[in-house]
Amino acid sequence: MPMKHLPNILSSLRIVGTVVLLLSDVSSILFGVLYIVCGISDIADGWLARKLKCVTRTGALLDSVADICFVACCAWKLLPILELPQWLWPWAGVIVLIKVVNQLSALVMYRHCYFPHTAANKATGFLLFIAVPMTFYTVIPIAIVAAIATFAAIHEHYIITNMIKQI
Repeated sequence: MPMKHLPNILSSLRIVGTVVLLLSDVSSILFGVLYIVCGISDIADGWLARKLKCVTRTGALLDSVADICFVACCAWKLLPILELPQWLWPWAGVIVLIKVVNQLSALVMYRHCYFPHTAANKATGFLLFIAVPMTFYTVIPIAIVAAIATFAAIHEHYIITNMIKQI
């Protein structure tokens, strides 16, 4: 198997790991190990794709799908047990709304979704990965992530809007 397929294999394995996470008990060692493995694979797949010079549109889309699956699964499993303040829910809703509008705009204008892998989106993903476990002790890390995620969503909207204007 050529090494150039390794990033896509990692992204695919993250999707499989996410399904196992979904079926696992949050308090189990399996959940904790898979959470860490999925998070590290998210960092590793993009780094390997760049290092091996095998960055592809398909790989970027697969990575984005794996990211969405991982975040959705973690939200489904962890939000019910995290004690988040009420003010954070509308903020999270606005972030999700902006992200959905971004994708709908891209879908209408380009006939496909567009997931820009910006530095802000990468920072949001990384910080979310490390902040969620810290949220069991304090809400400050998740508030920082929400601020960066808001910037990332608005930045993504700006990128997609400018692409539309160039058509």
